[in-house]
Amino acid sequence: MNEAIPVSRVTDHGTAKLMPDVDRARAWLLTVDGAPQSYVDLDEPAHLEFEYTRRLGHVLDTVAEPGRTLDVLHLGGGAFTLPRYVAATRPGSRQDVVEADRGLLDLVAEHLPLPPGAGITAHGADARAWLAAAPADSADVLVADVFGGSRVPAHLTSLGYVREAARVLRADGVYVANLADGAPFGFLRGQLAGFAAFFEELALIAEPGVLRGRRFGNAVLVAAHRPLDTAALARRTAADAFPARVEHEPALRDFVGDARPVRDEDAVPSPEPPAGAFGIG
Repeated sequence: MNEAIPVSRVTDHGTAKLMPDVDRARAWLLTVDGAPQSYVDLDEPAHLEFEYTRRLGHVLDTVAEPGRTLDVLHLGGGAFTLPRYVAATRPGSRQDVVEADRGLLDLVAEHLPLPPGAGITAHGADARAWLAAAPADSADVLVADVFGGSRVPAHLTSLGYVREAARVLRADGVYVANLADGAPFGFLRGQLAGFAAFFEELALIAEPGVLRGRRFGNAVLVAAHRPLDTAALARRTAADAFPARVEHEPALRDFVGDARPVRDEDAVPSPEPPAGAFGIG
């Protein structure tokens, strides 16, 4: 098996490092250009270490009854933390993972291989291009966790991108994305306005200090055409080791305010995090 020594490799989009966790025998942290990207415990794939991945996991747990298989499309692969989680909690699910950095895919496949029969297929491709070519009504859940370094690429922030995501999701499907912003939330408000143009139901999950504008941080956007189980989400996120709040309906509309959807020609990446926001010491 893998020796518990760090691995570093220059991939297509940066320098990727795999570092073993001294406290967990077969757990690894993946960073790209110093920014934490994924944490995986090969012995416990249902263990979610990062705060934002735990919140994505809460959404995945509540989109359907426990154990029901799902067709999931992941935009952004990293070390496949969430695909492994779905395979462990919803065995038999069919999952496609789209990752633009083929060198990173090779590194993960070599050092953190997926278990046999996991039902996970990796694709080396641009997320927007893959989405545009994907069949309509083909996914129960679309998980977007795409960062170029520490920023969401511009072409994954526009109304055209949202339109493609809505097309690929089934009528009862759920979109969930990891985003990052800070006060005055110009980026996040524009994203919510864009999804409101195509989806009837929205929710936002974030740590209260982030929502109050006290610090820059991650926020999980959830969108669907059907009512979301925000009560179950709120219970799970409030009881988490890293408590968070679920905003929806009037409070979320107030947060969005007069923000407008982002057109393709106006799209920009998510803001640069302040120094040290997501780094590791």
